[in-house]
Amino acid sequence: MPNGTKFVVVLGETRKQRILRRSKNGCAAPMLAALLVSLLPGVSLNQPARARVPQHQPSAEAHVGKGYEYEKDDRFALAAGEFEAALALDPKLPRARYQLGVCYYALGRHDDARREFERLRADTRDDPSVIYFLGRLDLTERNFEAAIRKLQSIIAQPPFPDAAYYLGSAYLEKGDLQDAEIWLKRAEPLNPSDFRVPDHLARVYQREGRSSEAEKEYVRSAQLRRNYDEAAAGGIACNQELAKAVPDQAAEECEKLFRPDDPDRLTELGMIYGEHGRYAQALGPLERAAKLDPDSYEIQHNLGLTYFRLKRYAEGRGPLERAVALRPDFFDSNALLGGTLFMLGQDSEAYRVLDHAHRLNPEDGACAELLFKAAMILGAKSHAHKQYSEALKYLRAAEDLRPHDPQVHARLAELYDLMGDPQQAKLERQGAAAPH
Repeated sequence: MPNGTKFVVVLGETRKQRILRRSKNGCAAPMLAALLVSLLPGVSLNQPARARVPQHQPSAEAHVGKGYEYEKDDRFALAAGEFEAALALDPKLPRARYQLGVCYYALGRHDDARREFERLRADTRDDPSVIYFLGRLDLTERNFEAAIRKLQSIIAQPPFPDAAYYLGSAYLEKGDLQDAEIWLKRAEPLNPSDFRVPDHLARVYQREGRSSEAEKEYVRSAQLRRNYDEAAAGGIACNQELAKAVPDQAAEECEKLFRPDDPDRLTELGMIYGEHGRYAQALGPLERAAKLDPDSYEIQHNLGLTYFRLKRYAEGRGPLERAVALRPDFFDSNALLGGTLFMLGQDSEAYRVLDHAHRLNPEDGACAELLFKAAMILGAKSHAHKQYSEALKYLRAAEDLRPHDPQVHARLAELYDLMGDPQQAKLERQGAAAPH
């Protein structure tokens, strides 16, 4: 993929749309702030961190971060506005343009979605994720030949596992029943819990006069729908019993959700346990789910979050790094990974990740406070190694976060003395001595 671009799709994740709509990121902003503040002695949620909230206009990166937050909550109109704002500041943001296309698609603005994806198609030289959505647009607009051409071109290495389902659907709508059967059967092992696949196979068999086979597929589709309904009902029951704080009853209801080969139910169970503070119990289902579906952002994020809650930072690092790799512009995962690296003493890596998280959400005081501490630590280390230019970079970053902090100005004064700039050192001493 050109320039290492990796697109992330929020719309169309059938697994999470079917089961996990109640809590999409597993980490609400106030809870995330509390977790980060827990790493910072002397800082409380009742007294906000002293890190400065920038007064200037939000950056393109901040608009992207906010757009992702709106998008994962299905607030596509607001998300589109943020991605539009990001592109107005920097038109060369392929991930923002991609997500803008996704939002337009979700809003039914198909012409606008096509415009964005066609531009990306040229800019990225036929990126498979872009072709996938153009194929889905063709299918939505009943241009079956075009949909088939596009989806066929990416099916050898599909960007999303439901590509075979949509290709089979296009053949079915076109009336090419033989190819429809081929691709729908290929879609089955990729989406074993998706009731749409046997439903469409049943339609193929019905049109071919294979009534008994059609009936079997309809029954299987209905069973998958019931499984989903049972999982949803089980999640509600488990949640209610945990809220009552009656351990035996809760265990009985929650264990009904456990299926060792079903990442949907395992993830739901882990998230419910986590929401009720039962982090040790959440760990098993989430670890199992991660083995079954290692490319799920949601699973990796929630597994890393659970390790973070248990203060098992070394074990949480891997899942959080995976989550950030899957969705680089999601603030929560970046902030948690930065906090994890900070606790592991990986100061340079923590600073890099926290800096990105801060750019995504400059208004989050807890993240800014942790970034400030990382900058001060790195500034002191660089100073000790006589790497004065590096030390100046980190101290200036700390000053930007806390422009009136006397400790920052005192260290800057000392640094400028060592660098042979007495005039600037004098100014910094004045800054350190000024009343705040």
